[in-house]
Amino acid sequence: MPVLDRFDLRGRTAVVTGSTRGLGRAFARALAEAGANIVIVGRDAGAAETVRKELDILGAASLTVMADVTARPDVERIVAAATDRFGRVDILVNNAGACIHKPALDVTDEEWRQVMGVNLDGLWIACQVFGRHMIESGGGTIVNIGSMSASIVNRPQWQPAYNASKAAVHHLTRSLAAEWAPHNVRVNALAPGYMHTDMSPIHEERFQRYWIEDTPQQRAGEPDELGPAIVFLASDASSFMTGSVLTVDGGYTVF
Repeated sequence: MPVLDRFDLRGRTAVVTGSTRGLGRAFARALAEAGANIVIVGRDAGAAETVRKELDILGAASLTVMADVTARPDVERIVAAATDRFGRVDILVNNAGACIHKPALDVTDEEWRQVMGVNLDGLWIACQVFGRHMIESGGGTIVNIGSMSASIVNRPQWQPAYNASKAAVHHLTRSLAAEWAPHNVRVNALAPGYMHTDMSPIHEERFQRYWIEDTPQQRAGEPDELGPAIVFLASDASSFMTGSVLTVDGGYTVF
């Protein structure tokens, strides 16, 4: 097979959680450009409609499902809606996430549970529900969105819950990859560095010294720069890759 053909996702269906904005929106667009049908998942109907219109312009078939990934019935409803429309789900991108910047002693139980609920529990539920579907369907690919924060401690902001949740995501990725490899289900993770999104106040002066100057490339990443990595992990281009964490951080974690 010619090398570029391995990135082709025509005829496949991808579910992207948290795809109404930020990185998820870029992931949905990248997968659509590679030919995949897209299931948009989020909680903001207006933002979801904007993404749907963008995908329409690309000529991609899409479906929108409003859902809370921390609720198992909602996730099961996503599978049901996707299979009803497209027949099966081939790709899951677990992107929905939350972060709270607070010193450890100031984090409340509710805040801890909020971050863990979305970043870890919701991801686990989606992996389990979609993993079962993929195993029964003969295979599939799961891409969990981790973070370089799984292996470093960010500064100057403290974010213990987020860091712990992403470390767990990376190891859960490895655990599921090992268990599901015999079923033709690959599970990998993408670990972004500081990216230019609404959730990251990149341009605030207090963060420049640590977020930008400490990055070898001396800048933050743009969401569309992660698109090719998502397509790689979701496609046959990475067919002999499972249980891996692909870090895309401008070199931040080399120091």
